Amino acid sequence: MLSKNMESFGDMWVCGEVLIDRLPSQLPIVIGEKHPSGNDVNCDRINVVGGGAANTAKCLSRLGHGVQFIDGISNDQYGILATAELLKDNVGLDLCLRNSSNPTCLATVDLDENEKASYDFLIEGTATFDFDRNWLPDFGLHEPSVLHLGTLATIVEPGSSAIYDWAVEGVAKHGVPIVFDPNIRPSVVPDRGVYQKAVEKFAEISSVIKASDDDIEWLYPGTRLEDVAERWLEAEATSLVIITMGEHGLMSLTQDGNIMQEKPAVKVDVKDTVGAGDTVGAVVMEGVAKHGIETLVERSECLRDVLIRANRASGLTCSREGCKPPTQSDLE
Repeated sequence: MLSKNMESFGDMWVCGEVLIDRLPSQLPIVIGEKHPSGNDVNCDRINVVGGGAANTAKCLSRLGHGVQFIDGISNDQYGILATAELLKDNVGLDLCLRNSSNPTCLATVDLDENEKASYDFLIEGTATFDFDRNWLPDFGLHEPSVLHLGTLATIVEPGSSAIYDWAVEGVAKHGVPIVFDPNIRPSVVPDRGVYQKAVEKFAEISSVIKASDDDIEWLYPGTRLEDVAERWLEAEATSLVIITMGEHGLMSLTQDGNIMQEKPAVKVDVKDTVGAGDTVGAVVMEGVAKHGIETLVERSECLRDVLIRANRASGLTCSREGCKPPTQSDLE
């Protein structure tokens, strides 16, 4: 049965992972379970549906947009949980590889004293990263207005290479604009050189790159944020870079040299930062779909409006425990 968003194949696609974040619980909870990979996951944790791409898709849908999510989804208990969560927010799953017998990726999440999250992943052999050109959707049949790529799906091989070749086809043959969010996870690939090459490969085919200051500082230690952004903007495809800077807001840099910094208008009582950057990515996608890349780059007032909206939306996400992006009514 097709989801309510089936009619939105021409709208926005988000390709990447949906996984289970195992969050610290305030109360002792002993689950008494093992991941199908055989790894012991017994601990005082609660299971929450996560993944940067899934969070972005949820936010887009909650903002009232048609969105199709693209990933492999397991038929295990975690895959069932993920499916229910995405469908609850009316995210289209018609382009997913459904009912895989491979397990779901699990991410153990820890929060520091500033409520900043760190992750430890169980990845190998999971449905979550089983990307293959044999099942990735055909751009010629269902052409999206914009495609979002990012997080671990663009670094975990061999799936990341399959996604890259597929995305190149979308750009070259169908002119689909790409919004890329590397969302760096050093615990998965600690080799900085390997990560740099993967990010730069996807950056070269992307219309918009959205990255955090932490992402850039880890990738290129000691290098100014602006210098990295300007290097990315040398690619023919790339017209806009947006950098998230936590409480300091957002910075945008365009191919024509325009630099803007937009600070949050309202101070937020931060519950946690899970999904904040993904929310920014969703609002940027919304801006690309609504205005087009050229307009965002050429009209600074239009781009500033997107940044203001993204700041407000991510602030609301931070004010809530877990990734609960705002709805359109929340932003009105």
